[in-house]
Amino acid sequence: MTSKFNEIAAQRRSIYALGENVRQTPEEIFNLVKTTVRNSPSAFNSQTVRAVVLFGDQSDRVWDIVENTLQKIVKEPAAFEKTKAKIATFRAGFGTILYLTDTEIVHNLEKQFPSYADNFQPWSEQAIGGAQQAVWTALAEQGIGASLQHYNPLIDDAIHEAFDLPTTWQLRAEMPFGSIEQPAGNKEYLPEDQVFKLIQ
Repeated sequence: MTSKFNEIAAQRRSIYALGENVRQTPEEIFNLVKTTVRNSPSAFNSQTVRAVVLFGDQSDRVWDIVENTLQKIVKEPAAFEKTKAKIATFRAGFGTILYLTDTEIVHNLEKQFPSYADNFQPWSEQAIGGAQQAVWTALAEQGIGASLQHYNPLIDDAIHEAFDLPTTWQLRAEMPFGSIEQPAGNKEYLPEDQVFKLIQ
């Protein structure tokens, strides 16, 4: 049995050598992200995922914030130079997507459905993971590379202030994206018998 979906999913890799040589316009990419997130599932159709898509200088601001924040934490100069070089690869891309969870919706659901209260936070994590996977794959289908980064919660306050985001939106990840200047290497997989079980 063949699957076009899995052919496209296999194109989704962590791409760290990013560039700005993207044929799509910012508006086209923004609309792709919007449509993909809207079509991603969430428990109780809660739609807790928020996505902020930044281009140009606004995208660079994200990585300036990351760099400035880590400079205060990474005290060893040689170690910080490595960190700075890594951040530069994200800044070199065409744009950045911030993924956030609307915690107000999560807390309201906890109150409305107390029997399920302990589940709404992990369910929101499942929702944002599904949305990230879907957007990442949709970008890959368009020939756009990306990776998923997690500098939250270190940068949360600065990001909210820089982009005037609601305080109820909790930052969960950052996705730099752009042209693929160097493809990903070979991917290693665990043995199938450690991962899958067929029961008939």
